[in-house]
Amino acid sequence: MKFGYQTNTWGGVVGHPAGVTSIKDLYYLANGSTEEALKEISEAGFKGFEIFDGNLMQYKNNKEEFKALMEKYELTLIGVYTGGNFIYSDILEEELTKIEETAALAAEFGARHLVIGGGAVRSTGIRESDYEDLGAALNRVKEIAEKQGLIPTYHPHLGTNVEAPEQLDKLMQHTTIGLCPDTAHIEAGGGDPVEVVRKYADRIKYIHFKDYQNGEFLPLGEGHQKFDEMLRLLNEAGYDDWITVELDSYEVPKQGAEISWRFLSSFEK
Repeated sequence: MKFGYQTNTWGGVVGHPAGVTSIKDLYYLANGSTEEALKEISEAGFKGFEIFDGNLMQYKNNKEEFKALMEKYELTLIGVYTGGNFIYSDILEEELTKIEETAALAAEFGARHLVIGGGAVRSTGIRESDYEDLGAALNRVKEIAEKQGLIPTYHPHLGTNVEAPEQLDKLMQHTTIGLCPDTAHIEAGGGDPVEVVRKYADRIKYIHFKDYQNGEFLPLGEGHQKFDEMLRLLNEAGYDDWITVELDSYEVPKQGAEISWRFLSSFEK
Protein backbone atom coordinates (compact mmCIF):
# COMPACT_ATOMS: atom_id res chain seq x y z
CA MET A 1 0.00 0.00 0.00
CA LYS A 2 1.08 3.54 -0.77
CA PHE A 3 0.19 6.64 1.22
CA GLY A 4 -1.04 9.96 -0.15
CA TYR A 5 -2.55 13.19 1.16
CA GLN A 6 -5.41 15.49 0.12
CA THR A 7 -4.54 19.09 -0.70
CA ASN A 8 -7.79 20.45 0.79
CA THR A 9 -6.22 20.99 4.23
CA TRP A 10 -4.50 24.00 2.67
CA GLY A 11 -7.34 26.48 2.50
CA GLY A 12 -10.13 24.30 3.80
CA VAL A 13 -13.20 22.95 2.05
CA VAL A 14 -15.14 25.62 0.18
CA GLY A 15 -16.77 25.74 -3.26
CA HIS A 16 -16.46 27.64 -6.48
CA PRO A 17 -18.63 30.80 -6.21
CA ALA A 18 -19.71 30.53 -9.86
CA GLY A 19 -21.58 27.37 -8.92
CA VAL A 20 -24.32 29.46 -7.30
CA THR A 21 -25.60 30.44 -10.74
CA SER A 22 -23.95 27.89 -13.07
CA ILE A 23 -24.16 24.14 -12.50
CA LYS A 24 -21.31 23.45 -14.93
CA ASP A 25 -19.03 25.47 -12.64
CA LEU A 26 -20.15 23.85 -9.39
CA TYR A 27 -16.73 22.61 -8.29
CA TYR A 28 -15.28 21.71 -4.93
CA LEU A 29 -12.47 24.11 -4.12
CA ALA A 30 -9.79 24.46 -1.46
CA ASN A 31 -9.07 28.15 -1.02
CA GLY A 32 -5.32 27.77 -0.58
CA SER A 33 -2.12 27.49 -2.61
CA THR A 34 -1.82 24.22 -4.53
CA GLU A 35 1.92 24.71 -4.86
CA GLU A 36 2.32 25.19 -1.10
CA ALA A 37 0.20 22.11 -0.51
CA LEU A 38 2.29 19.93 -2.83
CA LYS A 39 5.54 21.23 -1.39
CA GLU A 40 4.53 20.47 2.19
CA ILE A 41 2.88 17.13 1.38
CA SER A 42 6.16 16.06 -0.21
CA GLU A 43 8.25 17.39 2.69
CA ALA A 44 6.05 15.48 5.15
CA GLY A 45 6.99 12.23 3.41
CA PHE A 46 3.99 11.41 1.20
CA LYS A 47 4.49 10.28 -2.39
CA GLY A 48 1.09 11.11 -3.85
CA PHE A 49 -1.78 13.55 -3.54
CA GLU A 50 -5.47 13.94 -4.23
CA ILE A 51 -6.98 17.25 -5.30
CA PHE A 52 -10.43 18.83 -5.67
CA ASP A 53 -11.85 19.19 -9.18
CA GLY A 54 -11.97 22.98 -8.85
CA ASN A 55 -8.29 23.22 -7.97
CA LEU A 56 -7.38 20.88 -10.82
CA MET A 57 -9.44 22.87 -13.33
CA GLN A 58 -7.47 26.00 -12.43
CA TYR A 59 -4.69 24.41 -14.50
CA LYS A 60 -6.89 23.62 -17.51
CA ASN A 61 -5.16 26.31 -19.57
CA ASN A 62 -1.78 25.98 -17.88
CA LYS A 63 -1.13 22.26 -17.90
CA GLU A 64 2.65 22.51 -18.06
CA GLU A 65 2.73 24.40 -14.76
CA PHE A 66 0.84 21.60 -13.01
CA LYS A 67 3.05 18.92 -14.54
CA ALA A 68 6.12 20.90 -13.47
CA LEU A 69 4.85 21.07 -9.87
CA MET A 70 4.34 17.31 -9.73
CA GLU A 71 7.81 16.75 -11.12
CA LYS A 72 9.42 19.33 -8.82
CA TYR A 73 7.97 17.78 -5.68
CA GLU A 74 8.17 14.19 -6.95
CA LEU A 75 4.49 13.52 -6.36
CA THR A 76 1.98 11.31 -8.15
CA LEU A 77 -1.56 12.53 -8.79
CA ILE A 78 -3.56 9.78 -7.11
CA GLY A 79 -7.01 11.07 -7.81
CA VAL A 80 -9.46 13.91 -8.15
CA TYR A 81 -12.51 14.54 -5.97
CA THR A 82 -15.68 15.69 -7.72
CA GLY A 83 -19.40 15.37 -7.21
CA GLY A 84 -22.91 16.64 -7.70
CA ASN A 85 -26.49 16.72 -6.48
CA PHE A 86 -27.39 13.77 -8.76
CA ILE A 87 -31.08 13.55 -7.80
CA TYR A 88 -32.47 16.44 -9.85
CA SER A 89 -33.10 15.34 -13.44
CA ASP A 90 -33.20 18.90 -14.82
CA ILE A 91 -29.55 19.58 -13.94
CA LEU A 92 -28.07 16.08 -14.16
CA GLU A 93 -26.68 16.47 -17.68
CA GLU A 94 -24.88 19.66 -16.67
CA GLU A 95 -23.37 17.88 -13.67
CA LEU A 96 -22.23 14.97 -15.81
CA THR A 97 -20.71 17.29 -18.40
CA LYS A 98 -18.68 18.94 -15.64
CA ILE A 99 -17.52 15.54 -14.38
CA GLU A 100 -16.65 14.41 -17.89
CA GLU A 101 -14.39 17.42 -18.35
CA THR A 102 -12.81 16.85 -14.94
CA ALA A 103 -12.18 13.17 -15.65
CA ALA A 104 -10.53 13.93 -18.98
CA LEU A 105 -8.13 16.44 -17.42
CA ALA A 106 -7.40 14.14 -14.47
CA ALA A 107 -6.52 11.33 -16.87
CA GLU A 108 -4.27 13.65 -18.86
CA PHE A 109 -2.30 14.34 -15.67
CA GLY A 110 -1.99 10.62 -14.94
CA ALA A 111 -4.56 10.24 -12.17
CA ARG A 112 -5.68 6.76 -11.12
CA HIS A 113 -8.89 7.48 -9.19
CA LEU A 114 -12.01 9.59 -9.61
CA VAL A 115 -13.72 10.09 -6.24
CA ILE A 116 -17.35 11.18 -6.26
CA GLY A 117 -19.23 12.81 -3.42
CA GLY A 118 -22.80 13.98 -3.29
CA GLY A 119 -26.42 13.08 -3.25
CA ALA A 120 -28.44 16.14 -2.29
CA VAL A 121 -30.79 16.37 0.67
CA ARG A 122 -34.05 18.07 -0.32
CA SER A 123 -35.51 20.91 1.76
CA THR A 124 -38.49 18.61 2.33
CA GLY A 125 -36.31 15.65 3.33
CA ILE A 126 -34.97 12.55 1.61
CA ARG A 127 -37.22 10.47 -0.64
CA GLU A 128 -36.64 6.74 -1.02
CA SER A 129 -36.51 7.29 -4.79
CA ASP A 130 -33.49 9.56 -4.28
CA TYR A 131 -31.33 6.50 -3.69
CA GLU A 132 -32.42 4.98 -6.99
CA ASP A 133 -31.74 8.25 -8.80
CA LEU A 134 -28.37 8.67 -7.11
CA GLY A 135 -27.41 5.10 -7.95
CA ALA A 136 -28.40 5.54 -11.60
CA ALA A 137 -26.40 8.77 -11.83
CA LEU A 138 -23.35 7.12 -10.26
CA ASN A 139 -23.56 4.33 -12.82
CA ARG A 140 -23.26 6.98 -15.52
CA VAL A 141 -20.34 8.58 -13.69
CA LYS A 142 -18.71 5.16 -13.57
CA GLU A 143 -18.95 4.92 -17.36
CA ILE A 144 -17.44 8.39 -17.75
CA ALA A 145 -14.52 7.55 -15.46
CA GLU A 146 -13.79 4.18 -16.97
CA LYS A 147 -13.81 5.68 -20.46
CA GLN A 148 -10.86 7.79 -19.29
CA GLY A 149 -9.12 4.82 -17.63
CA LEU A 150 -9.94 6.03 -14.11
CA ILE A 151 -11.21 3.97 -11.16
CA PRO A 152 -14.49 5.51 -9.93
CA THR A 153 -15.58 5.33 -6.30
CA TYR A 154 -18.36 6.87 -4.24
CA HIS A 155 -17.43 8.72 -1.04
CA PRO A 156 -20.14 8.90 1.68
CA HIS A 157 -20.08 12.33 3.29
CA LEU A 158 -21.81 14.35 5.97
CA GLY A 159 -24.39 16.71 4.52
CA THR A 160 -25.45 14.29 1.76
CA ASN A 161 -28.20 11.70 1.69
CA VAL A 162 -25.60 9.01 2.41
CA GLU A 163 -24.39 9.79 5.93
CA ALA A 164 -25.63 6.84 7.98
CA PRO A 165 -24.74 3.17 7.41
CA GLU A 166 -28.30 2.23 6.52
CA GLN A 167 -28.29 4.98 3.89
CA LEU A 168 -25.11 3.56 2.40
CA ASP A 169 -26.73 0.12 2.27
CA LYS A 170 -29.71 1.57 0.41
CA LEU A 171 -27.49 3.26 -2.16
CA MET A 172 -25.16 0.33 -2.81
CA GLN A 173 -28.10 -1.77 -4.00
CA HIS A 174 -28.68 0.66 -6.86
CA THR A 175 -25.16 1.15 -8.23
CA THR A 176 -22.17 -0.89 -9.33
CA ILE A 177 -19.66 1.88 -8.59
CA GLY A 178 -16.83 1.14 -6.18
CA LEU A 179 -16.68 2.53 -2.65
CA CYS A 180 -14.24 5.00 -1.12
CA PRO A 181 -14.99 5.08 2.61
CA ASP A 182 -13.86 8.11 4.56
CA THR A 183 -13.31 6.53 7.95
CA ALA A 184 -14.14 9.63 10.00
CA HIS A 185 -17.20 10.62 7.98
CA ILE A 186 -18.48 7.05 8.40
CA GLU A 187 -18.18 7.34 12.19
CA ALA A 188 -19.55 10.90 12.31
CA GLY A 189 -22.57 9.62 10.39
CA GLY A 190 -23.25 7.00 13.04
CA GLY A 191 -21.41 4.05 11.51
CA ASP A 192 -18.47 1.86 12.45
CA PRO A 193 -15.71 2.23 9.84
CA VAL A 194 -14.27 -1.19 10.70
CA GLU A 195 -17.63 -2.82 9.99
CA VAL A 196 -18.06 -0.85 6.76
CA VAL A 197 -14.62 -2.00 5.57
CA ARG A 198 -15.51 -5.57 6.52
CA LYS A 199 -18.92 -5.50 4.85
CA TYR A 200 -17.85 -3.83 1.61
CA ALA A 201 -14.27 -5.07 1.32
CA ASP A 202 -14.89 -6.46 -2.16
CA ARG A 203 -16.17 -3.07 -3.38
CA ILE A 204 -13.53 -0.84 -1.79
CA LYS A 205 -11.29 0.37 -4.61
CA TYR A 206 -9.83 3.32 -2.71
CA ILE A 207 -10.01 4.68 0.85
CA HIS A 208 -9.59 7.89 2.85
CA PHE A 209 -8.14 7.71 6.36
CA LYS A 210 -9.06 10.43 8.83
CA ASP A 211 -9.07 10.16 12.62
CA TYR A 212 -12.00 11.20 14.79
CA GLN A 213 -12.84 11.90 18.40
CA ASN A 214 -15.42 13.99 20.28
CA GLY A 215 -16.96 15.26 17.05
CA GLU A 216 -13.63 16.49 15.66
CA PHE A 217 -11.67 15.39 12.59
CA LEU A 218 -8.02 14.79 13.55
CA PRO A 219 -4.65 13.68 12.17
CA LEU A 220 -4.07 9.94 12.29
CA GLY A 221 -3.27 8.64 15.77
CA GLU A 222 -4.85 11.64 17.48
CA GLY A 223 -8.30 10.04 17.78
CA HIS A 224 -9.67 6.59 18.48
CA GLN A 225 -10.15 5.05 15.05
CA LYS A 226 -8.96 1.44 14.69
CA PHE A 227 -6.72 1.78 11.66
CA ASP A 228 -4.82 -1.42 12.50
CA GLU A 229 -8.03 -3.44 12.16
CA MET A 230 -8.98 -1.65 8.94
CA LEU A 231 -5.54 -2.31 7.45
CA ARG A 232 -5.78 -5.96 8.43
CA LEU A 233 -9.16 -6.30 6.70
CA LEU A 234 -7.91 -4.50 3.61
CA ASN A 235 -4.88 -6.79 3.45
CA GLU A 236 -7.06 -9.86 3.81
CA ALA A 237 -9.21 -8.61 0.93
CA GLY A 238 -6.12 -8.17 -1.25
CA TYR A 239 -6.27 -4.38 -1.33
CA ASP A 240 -3.17 -3.08 -3.11
CA ASP A 241 -3.68 0.59 -3.83
CA TRP A 242 -3.26 4.06 -2.37
CA ILE A 243 -4.49 5.05 1.06
CA THR A 244 -5.04 8.80 1.18
CA VAL A 245 -5.16 10.86 4.35
CA GLU A 246 -7.78 13.61 4.20
CA LEU A 247 -8.04 16.25 6.90
CA ASP A 248 -10.56 18.92 5.95
CA SER A 249 -8.82 21.59 8.01
CA TYR A 250 -5.93 21.96 10.46
CA GLU A 251 -4.42 25.10 11.95
CA VAL A 252 -0.95 24.27 10.60
CA PRO A 253 -1.58 22.00 7.58
CA LYS A 254 1.98 20.70 7.25
CA GLN A 255 2.07 19.77 10.93
CA GLY A 256 -1.13 17.74 10.50
CA ALA A 257 0.42 15.91 7.55
CA GLU A 258 3.60 15.18 9.51
CA ILE A 259 1.62 13.74 12.46
CA SER A 260 -0.27 11.40 10.11
CA TRP A 261 2.92 10.40 8.29
CA ARG A 262 4.63 9.41 11.52
CA PHE A 263 1.59 7.33 12.45
CA LEU A 264 1.48 5.55 9.09
CA SER A 265 5.22 4.97 9.11
CA SER A 266 4.81 2.85 12.23
CA PHE A 267 2.85 0.32 10.17
CA GLU A 268 5.71 -0.03 7.71
CA LYS A 269 8.24 -1.15 10.35
